[in-house]
Amino acid sequence: MSTTTHAPASLRRSVSNTLKGSAGNLVEWFDVYVYSVFASYFESQFFAEDDQNSGIYIWAIFAVTFLMRPLGSWFFGRLADRRGRRFALTVSVSLMAACSFVIAITPTAAVIGAGAAVILILCRLAQGFATGGEYGTSATYMSEAAIPGRRGFLSSFHYVTLVGGHVLAQATLLVMVLTLDTAAISEWGWRVAFGIGGVAAVVVFWLRRTMDESLTSDTIEAVKTGQSTQSGSMRELLTRQWRPLLLCFLVTMGGTVAFYTYSVNGPNIVKGAFAGDDVVTGTVINLIALTILMLLQPLGGWISDIVGRKTLLVFFGVGGVLYTWFLLTWLPQQTSPVAAFAILVGGFVILTGYTSINAVVKAELFPTHIRALGVGFGYALANSMFGGTAPLLYTAANGAGQVPLFIGYVTIAIAASLVVYVLFLKNKGQNWLDDERGMRERVGARRG
Repeated sequence: MSTTTHAPASLRRSVSNTLKGSAGNLVEWFDVYVYSVFASYFESQFFAEDDQNSGIYIWAIFAVTFLMRPLGSWFFGRLADRRGRRFALTVSVSLMAACSFVIAITPTAAVIGAGAAVILILCRLAQGFATGGEYGTSATYMSEAAIPGRRGFLSSFHYVTLVGGHVLAQATLLVMVLTLDTAAISEWGWRVAFGIGGVAAVVVFWLRRTMDESLTSDTIEAVKTGQSTQSGSMRELLTRQWRPLLLCFLVTMGGTVAFYTYSVNGPNIVKGAFAGDDVVTGTVINLIALTILMLLQPLGGWISDIVGRKTLLVFFGVGGVLYTWFLLTWLPQQTSPVAAFAILVGGFVILTGYTSINAVVKAELFPTHIRALGVGFGYALANSMFGGTAPLLYTAANGAGQVPLFIGYVTIAIAASLVVYVLFLKNKGQNWLDDERGMRERVGARRG
């Protein structure tokens, strides 16, 4: 098969495409995290104020939307492998924007009853569908748009913007906490946050239309004329590419459960520990810590270009196995802002070993014609099973006094991925992203 990608014309052009791709990723993840950051403020708008289970319902909706990610990864991955990365990314950000606008104007439960929750669920399901496509396609595009030798550094901006979405959501909350009272944020402030995400996505829609397409025009034309039937094919993925798909799933498993445990549960623990009169303190701690996590990503990517991807993943795996108990046991007990900040940042340093390079690691596993689908679907399956459920499981375990069980679950998942990092990944060497022709010859010789 002759599927190829455009080689980046220059470092400058590569950086330009990376920034444009990152902008959309930033906006989509802002929309994702606005929900988790403002959840405690708007839950009473969608469920009865006296319903003691409203918090569980809100995080259950957060978890259920992850079930749409595999479907979104299939739809947009197939679209990206057949119609081009740019087209798929433009469609996904448009869907995200529409849903944010709808949530922002949805009447409360006091006005339309259960209909409010139904609208919220439907919009979040649609956003989960869009996010499933965004991750795999943007990770693929940014890895392909990067020049060899700098792929780790440039593709790390995938998570710079992913974490950046969380930072902007926290910053939005901080501005509101400093200027509004809690009642105002609960009544209408959260609507403004969702509206901001919708407006920003419209801007990004135009930015993405100016990105270079990483697939060649010949490749896209071959799909249109029927000459290429394997591009974006689920049958191709499951029958001929199942090994890299399984590897992608296992690489993601420990990383995604750690990511949501550390970067969503962690800040929520801090917010709860400094609730009441110290709500500003908790928000500032989270904002600064998440900003540090964001800034660590290029450093991790740069290091991986020198020492290899496997080294960083093993660092994350070992650190995650040893640190998770400490984070979830000691963070809730902190009354000192400095101690809480240090514990949270310690977890983020470990997490960077995974987040900074996971996009390029997965992109290197697949040939071009199936890359967006393979990266997206493998990630989405693991993300749905282990990542999106982490906040819900922690909330339930905490309410039942069974946090040690949750700690054991997270630790085992990270340990399982650590085994995969050690035994099945190479530190450096030939891969599908840097040498597709050589990989095809190698695979052909092995099958022959």
